[in-house]
Amino acid sequence: MARLGTGPVVVLAGGTGGAKLARGMLDVAGDDLVVIANTGDDVEVHRAHVCPDPDLITFWLADVIDERGWGLRHDTFAVMEGLRALGVDVWFSLGDRDLAIGIERARRLADGGRLTDALADLGASLGVSARVLPMTDEPVRTWVQCRAHWTPFQEFMIRAGAAGPIQNMCVRGIERAQPTPETLAAIASASAIVIGPSNPVISIGPILSVPMMRQALLDSRAPIVAVSPIVAGAVLKGPTEAFLRWAGHDADHAGIAACYDGLIDGLVADGAVGGLPVLQTDTLMSDAESRRRLASETLRFAEGLAA
Repeated sequence: MARLGTGPVVVLAGGTGGAKLARGMLDVAGDDLVVIANTGDDVEVHRAHVCPDPDLITFWLADVIDERGWGLRHDTFAVMEGLRALGVDVWFSLGDRDLAIGIERARRLADGGRLTDALADLGASLGVSARVLPMTDEPVRTWVQCRAHWTPFQEFMIRAGAAGPIQNMCVRGIERAQPTPETLAAIASASAIVIGPSNPVISIGPILSVPMMRQALLDSRAPIVAVSPIVAGAVLKGPTEAFLRWAGHDADHAGIAACYDGLIDGLVADGAVGGLPVLQTDTLMSDAESRRRLASETLRFAEGLAA
């Protein structure tokens, strides 16, 4: 396909939807792909520093994602089984190789290393040519309030089963965070910026909440388009609808567009939305071909907006 320019294609992504689109973008953009990943979901557990979204994206890009949708393909779980046998409450399960990644990452960070470098080395070890960047190197954590009780995001998702009602959410430490130099450079030189079909409140919201991040996006000369996570009128995975309603938006394409009001130049969705340019196309990414098709169509749409 015709390229927008010489700069990288930058994708903002959270979990599964954003990771799938990033994998399709890798086929289209190749080494020019940069993914800025949400780190608000990070968690310290089993003496490991786990980065659920950056790792998920990296595993997708490396074609080593397990068919269950998380973790490494064919990983074993001997350590988790051993902990359970000792009576440990293993509420957060990690495969053995996945655990090794997190333990080594925790060591590097404790020694003063940067999360950016740890993620880069993970990608290199798995043969990923694209770059996966954290939204910030500072530790930030998303918390959710339900029934007057505040809970870290991973515990809300796993221990509580994402059960609401959601009363509030926040990203602790965000006021002290800043985008990394690599992230700012990628945005400033981007040929296109694509917001993946991740939860706009809990996955993309923390990225946009990093001080200076939104302004850096607005200052970029690249077209900014978002891909709606609503498919055939429904949310495919996760508590997106609940968080949208908490934020005051309907769980439809118009609600997604409202989340990014003033930021995006266009929306990719399988239905019409008034008030901004929309590419209407099938956004279901069920296989490699559909991921490549959606990525290619999204970049052509961005190219048209840039013309």
